[in-house]
Amino acid sequence: MSVLVGKQAPTFTAKAVQGENIIDSFSLEQYLGNKYVVLFFYPKDFTFVCPTELHRFQDELAEFEARNVAVVGCSTDSEFSHWAWLNTPKNQGGIQGVTYPIVADINKTISEAYDVLAGEEMIDDEGNIAVEGELVAYRGLFLIDLEGKVRHQVVNDMPLGRSIQECLRIIDALQHFEEHGEVCPMDWQKGEDAMTADHQGVSDYLGNK
Repeated sequence: MSVLVGKQAPTFTAKAVQGENIIDSFSLEQYLGNKYVVLFFYPKDFTFVCPTELHRFQDELAEFEARNVAVVGCSTDSEFSHWAWLNTPKNQGGIQGVTYPIVADINKTISEAYDVLAGEEMIDDEGNIAVEGELVAYRGLFLIDLEGKVRHQVVNDMPLGRSIQECLRIIDALQHFEEHGEVCPMDWQKGEDAMTADHQGVSDYLGNK
């Protein structure tokens, strides 16, 4: 698994769906210098854990927007599958009401660039391309800063849903560091004391506990 933290986020241009609209050329470059990005991958449309995550991102969208963060979903399904899922009511397993863009990684190149693609392509003894497992995305999540650099990543296996609250906590920590130059200790929450990256800062922090 590649560690992308500290590196520029891989760029791409792909089809995406947002609301009722299919976008022919969607790119994260539109956010450079303007918005942070949470790019999250999920395995498949029309499944079980996935809609709980997509709906939860929608439920908390105002929290992301208040932090100047764009939320972008991505799976290896086609734009037509995304469009159909977005037009299926929630009580029928759909994600109707989700308003953030969902990227169609039908060629698997985006998932591969972010190293979240499950399964493996290989050449068999007869020279044919074979696949072991399914070529779908794990539950990867990447926080990208205003300069297009990855500052946080987490990858879950298929059965394991993510924590939106932890995602928001990490955003708060990054933005606190950027604004104040203070580092954030374990389980730090917005509004709590942080520390400077030196012995005095640690002593002051521990002394306040």
